[in-house]
Amino acid sequence: MGRRCLVLSASMGAGHDAVAGELARRLRADGHDVLVRDVLTLLPPGVGPAVRGFYRFVVRRLPPVYEAIYALFLAPRPPSREGRPRRVPDVAPMAALAERRLGALVAGWRPDVIVSTFHLAGQITGRMRGRGALRVPCAVFVTDFAVHRAWLDPGNDLYLCVTETAARAAREGTGRTAVATGPVVPPEFHKTAAPAPDVAGRPVVLLSAGAWGVGPGLLRTAGALARHGARPVLLCGRDERLRRRAARLPGVRALGWTDDMPGLMASARVLVDNAAGQTAVQALAAGLPVIGHRPIPGHGAVGVREMAAEGLTTYAADLRHLLAAVDELARPGPARDRRTAAGSAVFRADAARLVAGLAR
Repeated sequence: MGRRCLVLSASMGAGHDAVAGELARRLRADGHDVLVRDVLTLLPPGVGPAVRGFYRFVVRRLPPVYEAIYALFLAPRPPSREGRPRRVPDVAPMAALAERRLGALVAGWRPDVIVSTFHLAGQITGRMRGRGALRVPCAVFVTDFAVHRAWLDPGNDLYLCVTETAARAAREGTGRTAVATGPVVPPEFHKTAAPAPDVAGRPVVLLSAGAWGVGPGLLRTAGALARHGARPVLLCGRDERLRRRAARLPGVRALGWTDDMPGLMASARVLVDNAAGQTAVQALAAGLPVIGHRPIPGHGAVGVREMAAEGLTTYAADLRHLLAAVDELARPGPARDRRTAAGSAVFRADAARLVAGLAR
């Protein structure tokens, strides 16, 4: 029998919405009724856009500020010398602002299960579920490879994670069931194909900057790859200024927002990533080796290093190491095979079916 599934996402970039959209597609394909909502719209008027605008500004223009915010409010804290958890600032005060509207949404639509793909949504459901104000079972899909504190609330019933390391962190942080399903990626990325041929003898290298065109040194990196003999394609997202600047660089192709990421990845040999977000896991599904380089601050930097520690990607600390990694991974051989095999193995289970199962 079909279930009513409420999916809570957030329009913070495009990654959380992409996961929510794919979960919704899978649930509908299995016969369930699905409602997708942006959690920012559950906040008081004007608060959601302000939160999104502030985050975008500090990540793009004031990286040290976001680094400090991450360190203070989100980064995990080791136990004290006595073995007790350290006192840390509360990460959930904003969640209280959305509880009334979520309660009204649940009362009106009457879902059988709720799944969140953004940490603020998981905070809201966890707080309400924990004190009995929400009787619907709640799951959280943790999109990050490095699980920060804002994802974790013991009120939620189930955590779905991209790796076993992340699942272990969720279990230890909440005492709840956590399953390593692997990332959630549309099926068109999983179509296996031979490595793309070089363009005029130059391997195509994608450089990801996310939906907002964010990242340190993107133009410098693209220029260096072009001079090294690669064919860099800088994915500028919705940042038209970045696209225009990149288009002026010799040997660099600059693209704005595109819906054909599967086609782009099929035409490339390597992805250079700076956020450990949805583009990186799409590349894992597509069999495209990923190199982490010059990550964005906070959760991006931690996630990029965590992906490398899991053996899923190569981390290049500087330009010299980046160029060497591109040379190694762009051509067929054992190094490329190891990376693509590890990327394929991380996809373990269907998160949507686990969500539907929780409704029972």
